Amino acid sequence: MNKQELAKIKERALEEHIPIIMDDTLEVIEKQLEIFKPNRILEIGTAVGYSAICFSEFLNKNGKIDTIERELDRVNEAKINIKKAEVEQKINIIEGDAVEILPTLNEKYDMIFIDASKGKYPFFLKESLRLLNTNGIIFADNVLYKGYVLSDYNKHKQRTAVRNLREFLKELQENKELDTKILEVGDGLAIAKKIN
Repeated sequence: MNKQELAKIKERALEEHIPIIMDDTLEVIEKQLEIFKPNRILEIGTAVGYSAICFSEFLNKNGKIDTIERELDRVNEAKINIKKAEVEQKINIIEGDAVEILPTLNEKYDMIFIDASKGKYPFFLKESLRLLNTNGIIFADNVLYKGYVLSDYNKHKQRTAVRNLREFLKELQENKELDTKILEVGDGLAIAKKIN
């Protein structure tokens, strides 16, 4: 992997206010991946490819990442970035809306990273559970959503996202197949390990 290019991709994304994974969130995930060495990763929400590039370093020898993105501009930028970072053999971008694409997937994954439309997290969870291997891990970013999720926030603008994130967290914590932790790093990170 070309680390210099990765640094440039990060810098550009921050300059252009493109949401990418926060450093402290990435650090937590990378620590897990170092131990875990996944073979297959599914990412829901590619943006400019930054997190997928970071994760690719921790894949097993012939491991692969499938990443889903619906915005064409982002897809094109991610393709360029992935090539510049010299990891195009490891990362496959699936163009389209995750809500339509996820039900068509039948691959099993060791890790799933959810970082897309907050209002769709409950749906992403349902599909992720179907696609996750036993002992696999789901990481979901931004689950505390600027602190709104744990507060009594009820403004109209973000109401659906906040309500759905609350539902998502409740489902995670009530699911007997999962061992779930919610960390207050970045904008909130859920880590759910499938235990059977």
